[in-house]
Amino acid sequence: MLRYAPFAAVILCAGANARAAQFDAVTTAIEAGTFKQITSVVVARHGKVVYEHYFDQAGAEGLRNTRSVTKTVAGMLVGLAVERNMLRLDSPVLPHFPELRPLAAADPRKDKITVEDFLTMSSLLECDDDNQLSRGNEERMYLVEDWSRFAADLPIRGFPEWQPRPESSPYGRAWSYCTAGVALLGPLLERVTGQSVQEFAAANLFAPLGIDKVKWQLQPKGTAMTGGGLQLRSVDLMKQGQLYLDGGRRDGKQVISTTWVSRSIAPHAHARDDYNYGYLWWLQTLKADGGDVPAYSMAGSGGNKVFVLPAQDAVVVITTTNFQVRGAHPLSDKLLTTLILPALARP
Repeated sequence: MLRYAPFAAVILCAGANARAAQFDAVTTAIEAGTFKQITSVVVARHGKVVYEHYFDQAGAEGLRNTRSVTKTVAGMLVGLAVERNMLRLDSPVLPHFPELRPLAAADPRKDKITVEDFLTMSSLLECDDDNQLSRGNEERMYLVEDWSRFAADLPIRGFPEWQPRPESSPYGRAWSYCTAGVALLGPLLERVTGQSVQEFAAANLFAPLGIDKVKWQLQPKGTAMTGGGLQLRSVDLMKQGQLYLDGGRRDGKQVISTTWVSRSIAPHAHARDDYNYGYLWWLQTLKADGGDVPAYSMAGSGGNKVFVLPAQDAVVVITTTNFQVRGAHPLSDKLLTTLILPALARP
């Protein structure tokens, strides 16, 4: 059985020393503080780990709170429920929660908000974590007990003349980053599966991937928080990226359908700057010395990233505690493009 040591690079395949040397520049730069507080980097290529290094005391067994990386995991769970005919992408969400209907007449447009609207961050709810004035900003949600009611009570979003309406937006969806909508997917999963989020995830996603060490953050009402806070080992984050790179297969078994994987990483909305958005996946084209690098990723506050790189047949996990660092996401992108990708390109 392999034993992991903090601050040690652990390579899990033949030719370890030669491949480890390719990543010396990565280790040196991170230890020098060039990328602030990086806690771990795991790189897998052709399904094998070629670099695994920990830069904190937690080491390989440490559970990493990668914040909104959780959202992509929630999308996987929704996909598993859809495949089992427990849920449909076009299923309206709020009718599953009759107890949340306000006393006054609700706006009928709310009852038409679907699972896919929340998966693509494009519901009509006035919910924008990037806007401190937004009624649906996640920081306001954390002040109340019932996060499901918080989402259900949000007003319909307005579209002043200077903002594109959904029908005139790329892919026909007006995007805004909304944690509250994804948080509602947890209670929805519990309603349609008859299990807790933890039970459903353990049986249908984590067990097939060999993931046995998990810590969920809970909402005040007790449901697992599907919008953030799930803690996993770095290698287990890598396994989820690898699952999608392999078309939903793990050890010869189809864990998630190829159809769901393809739909999840297809663009459904235009998000920030050069990003498109799939089903809770970020889609981007990275700029590197070797040219454009298509990628899709799981991403959380502080520049926590799980990059899936189809052209390189690689998965790269970068975990950090750069939560208060301005430009944390570009910093992680820079680590990937300037050091990790060149290391992968070496023979």
